[in-house]
Amino acid sequence: MANRRLPVRKIKEVLRLKYACGLSKREIAHSCNVARSTVGDYLRRARAAGLGWPEAAELSDTELEACLFPTEHVPSSGHRPPPDCEYIYRELRRYRNVNLTLTQLWLEYKEKHPDGYQYTQFCEYYRRWRDKLDYCMRQEHRAGERVFIDYSNGLAIVDLATGELIPTQLFVAVWGASNYTYAEATLSQTLPNWVGSHVRAFRYFGCVPRLVVPDNLKSGVKNPCFYEPELNPTYADMAQHYGCAVLPARPRKARDKAKVEAGVLIAQRWILAVLRHRTFFSLEELNAAIHECLERLNTRPLRRLGKSRRELFETIDHPSALPLPQRPYEYAEWRKARVNIDYHIEVDHHYYSVPYQLLKEKLDVRLTATTMEAFHKGVRVAAHPRSYVRGTHTTLKEHMPPEHRKYAEWSPSRFTQWASKTGTATVQLVEKIMAARTYPEQGYRACLGILRLGQQYDPERLEAAAERALKYNTCSYRSVRAILAAGLDCQANIEEPPRQASLPLHSNIRGREYYTTFNQEGNHA
Repeated sequence: MANRRLPVRKIKEVLRLKYACGLSKREIAHSCNVARSTVGDYLRRARAAGLGWPEAAELSDTELEACLFPTEHVPSSGHRPPPDCEYIYRELRRYRNVNLTLTQLWLEYKEKHPDGYQYTQFCEYYRRWRDKLDYCMRQEHRAGERVFIDYSNGLAIVDLATGELIPTQLFVAVWGASNYTYAEATLSQTLPNWVGSHVRAFRYFGCVPRLVVPDNLKSGVKNPCFYEPELNPTYADMAQHYGCAVLPARPRKARDKAKVEAGVLIAQRWILAVLRHRTFFSLEELNAAIHECLERLNTRPLRRLGKSRRELFETIDHPSALPLPQRPYEYAEWRKARVNIDYHIEVDHHYYSVPYQLLKEKLDVRLTATTMEAFHKGVRVAAHPRSYVRGTHTTLKEHMPPEHRKYAEWSPSRFTQWASKTGTATVQLVEKIMAARTYPEQGYRACLGILRLGQQYDPERLEAAAERALKYNTCSYRSVRAILAAGLDCQANIEEPPRQASLPLHSNIRGREYYTTFNQEGNHA
């Protein structure tokens, strides 16, 4: 028998060259570009059917095929129980991952029915039943393996304030094996709506597929590529949370997602067409109506199989799918940030600390509504509660260098406490230095320098130097250091004579009257 059936036009050409032109099998094979065995097979079939030329030319394509390839009927027998073709179809799809074959199913059939059909007749019986299914059901999809995702234009909602019509998008997700469908309306196809629709779809299904097959939407696929598409980081993060993989359809290859293309058409017929005359004033109201239509769609029995999408889903897809995680995915955006010299990164105009060892490094930032996480080469290096205060800092002590960590622990009261170990004058000097600044922190370094002078000099000398600095109002680190270096703190405090309040009387000293009295010629009086 020929390995594959040639077009009827070429079969007629074989018969014409043989019977009208008298060519040999070799010449016919060379002329028609087919194998010589194929030519011989068709000539044998023509002789068996009693066909010659030009009788074959007068037949239509259907009639010629019926003559050359008569239908092989399965022998019928009243006492032979027929195979359960629906059960065979369901088992082959459900256990395809373990390479279940018709041979194994036939052996199980023969154990129950020893007088049943033999293997060849069993396979032919199932093949003829399977050929009657529609195109969508003939697609082979492993149980629990794939969910196909796509969008369609949805119904509009009315803005109560302005009366304006706001368009919506219809999100559709369809299981490959059972055709179980989920649909909802969103205001756009942006990343938050895209990810949120996936989360709600998985919650509706109660399980997760092993593969998600979306279109090359920008929210899902950052860089569409025929060979290595690059996913949006947030979308990839969501898939990782649920333990599934994303396999985008190839660009401009609608057949890769033919299942959801058909699902979109069904959703339009059974949801949008039903609701077309209704007016909706909010997205919640529209989705409630969509959910009602969706329940009718999934519970409606399929005409050829006699079961609903939900029944097929519960028996085929759901048992083989992945379980839902304990918590649903929390929407997060991924960004990049470089660590500044103050070991902080800027995210949404707020500054978060990271370990100081990562200065100048570029980090991946995961931002949710409540948290900010920073990753370096896939390892989380920092986590903070998210802050919406612009221009401020959130800093953890463990992220700071040791010397900065000590500086962060300084406070005015702490400097006062340290100075009290030296003496009262030192305390007053430290307090006066910090009070003279706009912010106390600006005087920390000067105070620290003064206290460290106590490591070079005795506390008594430092206390005396502080008294002298207070007395002459030279309250600074440089002044105290100069006093100690010159040994002025060791000199006795000598009382200075009071300054003269007025000038002494003398003949050479002019008084006030000299400058205030003038004669008429302009000479002094």
